[in-house]
Amino acid sequence: MSGTGIGESMGARGARAKALAVLRIRSRAVAAALLPVAVAVVLFAGAAAGHMEGAAWDIARWVVAVCALIVLVTAAAVTAVIVRATPALSPTVDLSERSAPDLYRLVRDLAERLEVPAPSALALTPDCDSWLEDRSHPAHSISGGRRRTGEAPVLVIGSPFLWWMRVAELRAVLAPVVAGTGSAADPDIAAARRYVRGLDAAVADAARPGRGFMGKVVARFVGRTARQLLRGCQEHAAGMERWVAAAASERAQAVDYGLRIVAQEQVGLAYAGWDRLLTRVALPAWRMGRWPSRLDAGVVSALTELSRRDRLAEGFTSRLGERPACDLLEEPGAVDEAASLLAARLFHGGPAGQGPDWAPVDWQHYPEEVVDRKWRTEAARIHRVLDELGVPPSRGPQGPTLARVIDHLSARPGGEASDVLAAVLTARMAREEATSEPAPAAQAAADGSEDALALWGGGDPLPLMPLQPPRSGRELLADHVVAMVCCTAVDTVGAVPGLDWLDGPALLVDGERLADLGAPVLSLVEEGDAQPLRVWLGSLGVRPEKPVRLV
Repeated sequence: MSGTGIGESMGARGARAKALAVLRIRSRAVAAALLPVAVAVVLFAGAAAGHMEGAAWDIARWVVAVCALIVLVTAAAVTAVIVRATPALSPTVDLSERSAPDLYRLVRDLAERLEVPAPSALALTPDCDSWLEDRSHPAHSISGGRRRTGEAPVLVIGSPFLWWMRVAELRAVLAPVVAGTGSAADPDIAAARRYVRGLDAAVADAARPGRGFMGKVVARFVGRTARQLLRGCQEHAAGMERWVAAAASERAQAVDYGLRIVAQEQVGLAYAGWDRLLTRVALPAWRMGRWPSRLDAGVVSALTELSRRDRLAEGFTSRLGERPACDLLEEPGAVDEAASLLAARLFHGGPAGQGPDWAPVDWQHYPEEVVDRKWRTEAARIHRVLDELGVPPSRGPQGPTLARVIDHLSARPGGEASDVLAAVLTARMAREEATSEPAPAAQAAADGSEDALALWGGGDPLPLMPLQPPRSGRELLADHVVAMVCCTAVDTVGAVPGLDWLDGPALLVDGERLADLGAPVLSLVEEGDAQPLRVWLGSLGVRPEKPVRLV
């Protein structure tokens, strides 16, 4: 591809054709709204010319005129709502050029090589993805000022990419994304996108609560109209975006093509490590009101560990000697902290800033402040549930012991006490979460940070994207039994809480992680068979009859 114009590629021609199809639907909608007006004009013009005379024609003229006026006012109102509706924005961490001059320079050089307009600004998302986002709506802003319609879109970059990828790899991955600014500059494609975004925003706006009766009636009508128009152009809009992607990919082929194939492997690896880091490491901390403040730095450790364990990833660690893309930031630590907080809000919920019940934690203190506290909290919970069920304490020293849990679960082989214990435990956890974890919007309001909720269009709370499906009662019970075992091991044989970058909380004995605890615990929970767990405990010298310290 020569790069002398967007119209030279098949992808660009296909994108423009689909954009014109969307605009034709808009034109037909306008024509339908103006049709009664045109009929009324013809009727009145006929009367002025001495034709269409008589009482019947007079009645018809005024009936059509009234209908035309109603249709015109209604169409104008619907159009005003669509035009003024604020499209939703992806929650991001905005990067000013002052905070990332080298990254801006890399993107501009890339745009120059691709012969496309440079993105108007850069932003980071706490996810493994990158895209262009149009923020030209007057209500959208990067630096607090108004944005002009027709400005180039904002380039949103996945923050894990900056820490894991090398500079050359990042440039190769961003090439087809940045190439998309060429299509964004096409007036027909830009107009079609604005129309579709306006319809989508109008549908979302119509669903907002808090209106009176008449407001609900109007919103329902506008929403239904916008939804029908959106449904009519949905197929063409999707086709337009597919052709836009094809045109961008075609344009980017001449830039770092060979390196991009290798870099795409790093994208898949980064996604796998990021997912494990969030679900196994970050989620336990979030659930107890702590948020790891260096998630992006943690993904490097997680992926390095994955490279060590997985033979398919052999050789990837040699890349770490090259310059990481996060060196393109002036203050990578501050950016990582902002992205980590946004990740916590998106995937778990919570206020926009730290507080006494929502505090950051660094990796150095994670085992002590998260892992140990998690185990002891869960151990205390399972003993409170046993107290509710009237289960007597084990014989011997007074205090919470692992022996009490084992004796209760093994009293009825087959796992029938465990079902009761799991059900009561699940109910208790639900009550605790309902009372101790208010909704994100309520937490933000209590902390005085309502303005930060405006990251998601119109000031609404950020939508939660759960990382894990709800766990079953027996899964929760197994987690609590594991916590009780770990607390007993820590208090009786000198084991210590640790952090596994891929699996989360870990029990360490003499610096070695004990990874074979799951099977014995499942035998106890699922079948009521305590023998495998007793053998495991005996191999380490753990005494289940000894009391443990709880929170």
